[in-house]
Amino acid sequence: MGEPLVPVFDLGGVFVDWNPLYLFRKLFETEEEAVWFAQNICTPDWNLEFDAGDIFAEGVAKLITRHPQYWQQIQAFDTRWQETVNGVFQGTVDIHQELIDAEIPTFAITNFSWEKWVQMLPHWPFLSKFDGVVVSGLEKLVKPDVRIYRLFCERYGLAPEACVFIDDNEANVISARKVGMEAIHFTSPEALRAELIALGLPLKP
Repeated sequence: MGEPLVPVFDLGGVFVDWNPLYLFRKLFETEEEAVWFAQNICTPDWNLEFDAGDIFAEGVAKLITRHPQYWQQIQAFDTRWQETVNGVFQGTVDIHQELIDAEIPTFAITNFSWEKWVQMLPHWPFLSKFDGVVVSGLEKLVKPDVRIYRLFCERYGLAPEACVFIDDNEANVISARKVGMEAIHFTSPEALRAELIALGLPLKP
């Protein structure tokens, strides 16, 4: 047996339960209005611009010029961003801690606004326990762009074949495999634990 694979985690959907609807439901009276707003105003593509490095204040101001009647709800996506998160997946946090206790290095590649990344460091203690993190907003590269995985490997001196990448988005998993990483499509902490054990990582069954 060689060295165990190095786990490389995604954050949103793997460690944290993130969904803008958690916030939008508080801003509108009906589910229909909240969903419409998420699909037509504060859209996933718009959010991805922050993950690619855009500044929140600027992106919010630009969107408000297009939809001034929604200025309060659009601004809330910045000022009340923490309400887009409905806690952490404790099972994943536990897996991460077990790996650390077993002296397995752990890393993360995340599509994340650099502003919100810094903001959440005091709230999510697990963030500071990684041996290294690639944040899309700082690199101006977002998954599933294969360049972000190559940049990660180069920065931390890891061969893709030495890593197992974990993400809840199938497109990102496919990209990681393209660069040569082992990859797991995350569905639950329980399934992840079983899959990591099957790959030889020292976790309790």
